[in-house]
Amino acid sequence: MRNIMKISVVYCLFMAFLLSGCSKQDTKVVNVLNWSSYIPDSVIRSFEKETGIQVNYSTYSSNEECLAKVSSAKKGTYDLIFPSDYMIEIMIKREMLELLDQTQLQNVGNLDTFYLNQSFDPGNRYSLPFVMASTVIAVNRDYISDEITSYQDLLNEKYYNNITLIDDQRIIIGMALLANGYDMNTTDEEALEVAKDWLLQLKPNIKAFDSDSPKNFLITEEADIAVLWNAEAALAYQENNNIEFIYPKEGSALSMDNFAIPKGAKHQSEAYQFIDYILRADVMKKIIESYPYKNVNQATQTLLGTDYLYNIASNIPASIIESGFYVENIGESVKLYDKLWAEIK
Repeated sequence: MRNIMKISVVYCLFMAFLLSGCSKQDTKVVNVLNWSSYIPDSVIRSFEKETGIQVNYSTYSSNEECLAKVSSAKKGTYDLIFPSDYMIEIMIKREMLELLDQTQLQNVGNLDTFYLNQSFDPGNRYSLPFVMASTVIAVNRDYISDEITSYQDLLNEKYYNNITLIDDQRIIIGMALLANGYDMNTTDEEALEVAKDWLLQLKPNIKAFDSDSPKNFLITEEADIAVLWNAEAALAYQENNNIEFIYPKEGSALSMDNFAIPKGAKHQSEAYQFIDYILRADVMKKIIESYPYKNVNQATQTLLGTDYLYNIASNIPASIIESGFYVENIGESVKLYDKLWAEIK
């Protein structure tokens, strides 16, 4: 009898082990690496509930950090990433991305064709647009009454320790280049030296470099001026209607962030399901309402309210896009920017 009981116990334990192993194998997951403050948690939870796919979500603060994380991680660590335009081009050249199979995306037709077929990925073979962004100068008019129309106005000594900047070397060095009449993607060393001198002149006015949530400095009134992404400015405005948005006369930096699947992704089917879910008009509406970047989903545009559509910080005007500048892939010359950035910060 004792032997029978022992055998029964062993059998039960063995079956429990097998069942537990099966349940782990049956659990579907997608490993997402994205910018911070880009997809609300409610959207992720809704996707999990609807599909049964668990989303493992991690973030980065710059394209360079995204590149470093994907490059250093074991192949297959990430299933879906959201790099910007020039970083897509870099990753394509380094053979870091999978070709996209758009036949797996029922909602791809929702995308506005204006944002497709960009120079960094002709034919959208490796990427699809998620949102578009632009830099903007935001000013708290409760404390700053001066007219500000240019990056040059930020040099005013009255703004000592009162300006927050995006912590992004290509954007901020690009700003300095534009302020001095140069191409924001130039690799000319004399122009970069001028940009360095300009940023050193600006440095006493800089309160902080912050890419994760620069709007908080405006909201808490720790800084009264910020150069930040348009959605961050729009969110700050929701907290304080006396915050003004200014697109500088030299032009703004533009960024298009994109869906892309890293080479060797283990859960590609789940990644496509996540992309397709986000491309749904109602889902993208929730994302844009939470993080009001420029919407690139034409099906969503008709669902958005006047608070978004008539806000020039969130719904970037066509004239700003036409006069703006994308960061470009400059190859090995990026080392010049690395060196300059180290001297500034």
